Amino acid sequence: MLTIIGLWRWRGNALARRSDRREAWLSLWAAVLMVVGVPLVGWAAQEAAHDAMLRTAHEQQRDRQRTWATAQHVVVRPPLDSETETAAGQQPNRNQVTARWAGPDGSSHTGTLVLRSPVRPGGRFLVWTDRHGRLTSRPMSPRGAASHALLAGLGAAALTAAVLEVGRRAAIRLALRRRYARWDEEWGRIGPDWGRTGNSS
Repeated sequence: MLTIIGLWRWRGNALARRSDRREAWLSLWAAVLMVVGVPLVGWAAQEAAHDAMLRTAHEQQRDRQRTWATAQHVVVRPPLDSETETAAGQQPNRNQVTARWAGPDGSSHTGTLVLRSPVRPGGRFLVWTDRHGRLTSRPMSPRGAASHALLAGLGAAALTAAVLEVGRRAAIRLALRRRYARWDEEWGRIGPDWGRTGNSS
């Protein structure tokens, strides 16, 4: 707002230098891009990321399924945070389980995974597997896809705002350097004659 007022005041001001007007226009366009461009970039990035994340979520939900596994060997390990003050009674033990399960084609698979809930050898529990019967993570949900897309949009908007601000500061610094260089040239030209006007000696 101050930039717009400044431009309006300088439109017919003979004392306003061209560099002043340039800096004011630069600040004005930077402000316009901040207000209009940054939200648009964030929205576009969010939409693109949301579409991509939804496709990924649908593919994962199609290709992954829950399968019953049978525990063969169990090793109980302490929590990652072994501090007695923070871990005692708060974090469950980690159960390193060697288990066997059947793939979608009926083939037998064996693997090792870590469970939070206790299990005994011979016990059954559910695991996520892919189309080849290999262990995998839980598929992404539509809500998870939306959350990731929102983060992507916010990140893109923040990055755009940072680039605009860095560019604005760099342009103003360059303009100031040019202005100081011109001042030095002018002072070098008129400096030796400074104060001699009207001097009769």
